[in-house]
Parts: sequence; C-alpha cells; structure tokens
Amino acid sequence: MSSRGTFRTSFHPPSPAQGPVSRRRRLPPAMSNNTDAGDPSPAVTSSSPSSNHPMTTTSRHYFGSSTENSDSFCITIIESMKEDYGLFVWPCSIVLAEYVWQQRLRFSGVSVVELGAGTSLPGLVAAKVGSDVTLTDDVNRSEVLANMRRVSDLNNLNCNVMGLTWGVWDADIFSIHPKIILGADVLYDTSAFDDLFATVAFLLQNSPGSVFITTYHNRSGHHLIEFLMAKWGLKCMKLLDGFSFMPSTKASGLSGNIQLAEIVLNS
Repeated sequence: MSSRGTFRTSFHPPSPAQGPVSRRRRLPPAMSNNTDAGDPSPAVTSSSPSSNHPMTTTSRHYFGSSTENSDSFCITIIESMKEDYGLFVWPCSIVLAEYVWQQRLRFSGVSVVELGAGTSLPGLVAAKVGSDVTLTDDVNRSEVLANMRRVSDLNNLNCNVMGLTWGVWDADIFSIHPKIILGADVLYDTSAFDDLFATVAFLLQNSPGSVFITTYHNRSGHHLIEFLMAKWGLKCMKLLDGFSFMPSTKASGLSGNIQLAEIVLNS
C-alpha cells in the first residue's frame, strides 16, 4: 500500500456480486503478553493453565467491585500458546474493555461489531452490559473464530461470530449495521491500514450516526493514520490516554503508550 493517493470524502463499495477486492492477512504485533497473573480481585486479571488443553490457558478479567457495585462481573478468556498472536489478550484489549465497562450505559441495547476481535474481551464486555454483539476476525482464521464461539458459550453470552476480512466485500458485511464498532490494537500493521479504514468507512456509512472506538499503541504511524482518515472521510472526535481512565490495579500490569480514539464520518 502506498501513501500516495487522492483524498476523498465519499466511499462507494463494490456490490456483493463484484466479489473481494483483496485478502491481506494481519501480521503479529511486536509486543509481549502483559496479562496479569495472581489472586483474583475485583479489578485484577488472573490466569491459570487449562487441564483439558495443555497448550491453552484461561484468564479471568474482572469489571467493577463486588463490594461496591451489583453490576460487577468476570469475563473468562481461553488463550492459546500455539496460535499465532490471535489468541492472546493484549494490553489494548484490556484498556478498550475497561472503557466499554465504564461507558456501559452507552452500550446497553445497541448493536456492536468488534473488528479483528481475537480473544474478544471488549466485545464480550459489551455483550455483558447489554449490547447486541457481532465478533469478527479474518475469515481464514478458523481457529480464532472457533475460539470466539467457545468463549461466548463459556461466558453464557449470545454473540454472533462472523468471518470478516478487512477490504473484502463478502455478502455478510452488507448485513451488519453497528451503532458502535470496536477495534483493539488493529492499528499495528501499516500494510493493512488502508483495508481497515475502508472497512470502517463502509460500516460507518452503512449505519448513520455510528462511531468507531479503537485503542492502539502510539507508534510511528500517526501521519499515515491521519492521511487515511482524510482519504476515507473520517475524523477523530475524542482522543484519550488509555491509562487516564484505567484503575491503578489494572494499569500497573500494563505497559506502553496506549491511546483511545473515537472516530466518526467527517460529514
């Protein structure tokens, strides 16, 4: 993908009959797993190996305080040590999931799609607080999609699971109309940025008044992000330091410069 191109503020996707445009696979993030381990408390993540699958681990993520808030709950995630990066809970997912929890009244009763969901922690939290959730990841990543179904069942949540490759116009993408689009650490592979923003722009146009909420590590791609936002007719409405709203017990187990952005159509 070249940084050269024509700025435009309108997007006209191909019809379903025209078929896919491209099939770029996501690349792994260059970072380590920062999931906490230890005794579970209302705001701390814990993990333990799975006896049924020795190459997997089960992590538990707590939201709210059981002593102060009757809405508190725990989400259990199945992580895999043998899958390429898609089945780990990365710091950006923990930050975005916490934001969903803190904004839970905003999420109640609305349609939510998580892009590149992987272990799906933000989407599962959205489902827990009352969203109608569709979890998506690359259509070719069958093991990741299967794990999404397992963790949805494990947490007694009724989430739709869909294969959705950025920049590919399969029929399923035309059927979803999310009010909120979530994406945790989806801005790490610059070669996939254009496909991601094309997909986001289409989903935002497909559901007027919708918003894309993403968390990402503040790396060196800001000029490219700004260029592609302009190219696809998008603008940032809110930009937060990811640690500004994290409880100290969770923030202490994370590292990096994580930003949260709310992005909408530039109408």
